[in-house]
Amino acid sequence: MNKKFEALFTPWKIGNVEIKNRIVLCPMGGTSLFGWMEPHHFDKDAADFFMDLAKNNVGLIIPGIAPLKNLIGGQWLYKSKKSFKKLKPYMEEIHKTGARLFVQLTAGFGRSFSVPNAMVPMLKHKTLNTLLKPIFDVQYLCASPSKLPSRWAEGVLVRAITKKEIKKLIDAFAKTSKMCKEAGVDGVEVHAVHEGYLLDQFTTKYTNHRTDEYGGSFENRYRFAVEVVKAIKKACGDDYPVSLRYSVVSKTKDFCKGAMPGEDYKEVGRDMEESLKAAKYLQDAGYDMFDADNGTYDAWYWAHPPAYMPQNCNLKEVTAVKKVLSIPVVCAGRMEPDVAAKAIKAGDIDAMGVARQFLADHHWVTKLMEDRLEDILPCICCHNGCFPMSHYKGIANGAAMSDSKHMSRCALNPLTMQNHKYDIKPAKKAKTVAVIGGGVGGMETARIATLRGHKVTIYEKSNVLGGVFIPAAAPSFKEKDKMLIDWYRRQIKNLGIEVKFNTEIKDLSQIKADEIVIATGSKPKKLPIKGIEKSMEAIEYLNGKEVGENVVIIGGGLSGCEIAYDLHLKGKHPVIIEAKNDLMVSNMLCLANSSYLRDYFDYKKVPIYLKSKVLEINDDNVVVLNSKGEREVIKADSVITAIGYNPAPLTKESKHVHIVGDALAVGNLRTVVWRAWEVAEKI
Repeated sequence: MNKKFEALFTPWKIGNVEIKNRIVLCPMGGTSLFGWMEPHHFDKDAADFFMDLAKNNVGLIIPGIAPLKNLIGGQWLYKSKKSFKKLKPYMEEIHKTGARLFVQLTAGFGRSFSVPNAMVPMLKHKTLNTLLKPIFDVQYLCASPSKLPSRWAEGVLVRAITKKEIKKLIDAFAKTSKMCKEAGVDGVEVHAVHEGYLLDQFTTKYTNHRTDEYGGSFENRYRFAVEVVKAIKKACGDDYPVSLRYSVVSKTKDFCKGAMPGEDYKEVGRDMEESLKAAKYLQDAGYDMFDADNGTYDAWYWAHPPAYMPQNCNLKEVTAVKKVLSIPVVCAGRMEPDVAAKAIKAGDIDAMGVARQFLADHHWVTKLMEDRLEDILPCICCHNGCFPMSHYKGIANGAAMSDSKHMSRCALNPLTMQNHKYDIKPAKKAKTVAVIGGGVGGMETARIATLRGHKVTIYEKSNVLGGVFIPAAAPSFKEKDKMLIDWYRRQIKNLGIEVKFNTEIKDLSQIKADEIVIATGSKPKKLPIKGIEKSMEAIEYLNGKEVGENVVIIGGGLSGCEIAYDLHLKGKHPVIIEAKNDLMVSNMLCLANSSYLRDYFDYKKVPIYLKSKVLEINDDNVVVLNSKGEREVIKADSVITAIGYNPAPLTKESKHVHIVGDALAVGNLRTVVWRAWEVAEKI
């Protein structure tokens, strides 16, 4: 093991429970041991996932939130005795690996519940909600400290939770925690004075307008969280560890408005001064550990950092809290092992919190210990598989119900949390397979087919593997994407897959193989605009074509917005022209990612023209029909088109010809990778 990581592999304690190393799997929605949007049960898929991690050297496992009350059906978790009966022998097996496990229990979501768009009518209409209440009580799930605007459903106010409901939740925390203890669970984590969930909404003034004993003063606002830990300790004993998921600073400017890294702003939530006071107050109440970062759902990118956020983005604030506490503190948020090890050695934090990297590579800790960093499949912070909860104007949560029900899957690793749907099994008959195109889709198909026992040859028209993902990974904030390309190239080399470079296939008769996979990508769409020849395509810019100071981007999807962001980071002056009523209108793009870019453009005053279209492109300007129906001339030294792509397959699919990636349907890495596995596993 590299000496710079040694501090990560020293023991520590939470109360009387010793943890073998300083690497903590932080909780992720969808990985509950009791199921998610379904009746409570012992979830075998999550259990298998955690067992694999336990066998691969994680110190402390904290599964995703376990709702005290079923999201579907509304039954209390402590009444699900069968779940805890199965949990007990499972904990015995977990302990044999040397790992420890805490169960995270949630009071609820409040205004932050990601309401599926189809269920917004239930939130708006009491009668409709009453009719469907026995199945899915949206108004209860969204109940908040006060009547507040929903984070997701525009123009909708959620109801205030009652004192009777609060008392029932506190009682449920105690009863469920006792059952966890009896099942051999090492501790529980309270969810959460964190990320703008229900308990956190009680603590912040901008979300708590109550006039009873749960609102107003500092003590009243933190009363709910205090009563929870006291009830757990009373039921389980003072020596039973209780962790708290905690956001140090809210990083929030207003409802649906977050603060950028380094921004000078007025905090409406919990600032650092109050946080230090609150941390000591909560420690004195009985909490034994803080599992900490920053943010709220209004500033979601702090708790769920996309690639645009700095690495180790929460370490400064978490370190400040650690200085006033005598209990252990875990820091999460794009943490890098070397930085975490240094902070632990210095006593700034006690452990490194990691979440989505475990989804991408279950064995990354073992690889770190074995000095095989280059073999770690990197998480690229895309949220396409683990949290594709989208939101844009007119749509609450636009994610498909299958995504809402099955979170914490991984765009890059279909083995994660998919009930063994994609297990790699040896082929019944070894075949020769030709893969035409060496982008991600082609490489992933070749990799999985080879692991199954097939003989694969990749035909790549250029002299390098990576395809369109090479320019996609070009911006400075795409360091993990660059690592992913390197990982793929290394996998292809190590598996001994033959690659014929500088070989463009135009006719399938050139190929002799049992199966042929087409991975030829897509082509940019063209717009019928006067002067379009004066523009450049997005891929040309990403490949290094120079631009002037004032750049107009036609298209406000993710590609166009990332280009605008990249240009602004370089000191250029981008302008975005988008025909739709919002930027990044996509049902697979996580709000944590899109809200960062929207908030950045707002903070930096990047001009955005929505419901607008470009009429003509001239040498030094573009003419736009704006949302008011007026012609407007915008200065432009350069124009970049980012309006999407059309599939460009070499031929149609047939019995022995298969199409993967953007050649089949333009999507994202999740659609590319999962399709590659589907094809590789059926040939």
